[in-house]
Amino acid sequence: MEITPVEITGPIIIAIIFAIAFSVFVIYAIVKSQKRKLATGKEDMVGKVAITQTILNPKGTVLAEGELWKALAEGSKIKANEEVTITKVEGLELVVTKKSREKENK
Repeated sequence: MEITPVEITGPIIIAIIFAIAFSVFVIYAIVKSQKRKLATGKEDMVGKVAITQTILNPKGTVLAEGELWKALAEGSKIKANEEVTITKVEGLELVVTKKSREKENK
């Protein structure tokens, strides 16, 4: 019984190269996505800027990350349409402080 040699042609070689390249790309994408920092949750909200929708005296509403949130102002009363910084998240309520002008200029 004689074994016939298999002939590997140009299109087969190109198909194998593309399959290997695609596999390497998929593995790279999976590894990269696993190393990415989690971008959700209350830890991500702290330090972000929000806009007051109502007067915070001390409670009111702010717009943060495209959503309306109940908010509690630390310190003094804050007017509507002012930028505030989120300092803490307590349940479904954000604790905010007035954004200082000194930090903006730095």
